[in-house]
Amino acid sequence: MTLKEIVSLLQAEVICENNHLDKTVKYAFAADLMSDVLRLDTSEMILITGLANLQTIRTAEMSDISYILFVRDKQISPEMVELAKESNIALIQCKQSMFRVCGELYIAGLKPIY
Repeated sequence: MTLKEIVSLLQAEVICENNHLDKTVKYAFAADLMSDVLRLDTSEMILITGLANLQTIRTAEMSDISYILFVRDKQISPEMVELAKESNIALIQCKQSMFRVCGELYIAGLKPIY
């Protein structure tokens, strides 16, 4: 599924797209603990998190993650957007809980990392 399809499915808001909306996403991983994210194989993966701070963007950058979905209506700061633009990372946000988002994406066909 594409990032654009994920946005539509979740009625999410695109904050920073970096020309990723038509790219394919095959896997999803949900975490608020960034140390869990650092040990993953992250190709074609979207990170789902409620941790809205610069550390999340830095972790994605180090892990070669191109897509981050912030849940629970977490607000993304201008500094986060600027760093995401520099790092070529797409940022989207939605109001739903992490549990609901994971369930909806799983039903839609995204696979877990493990």
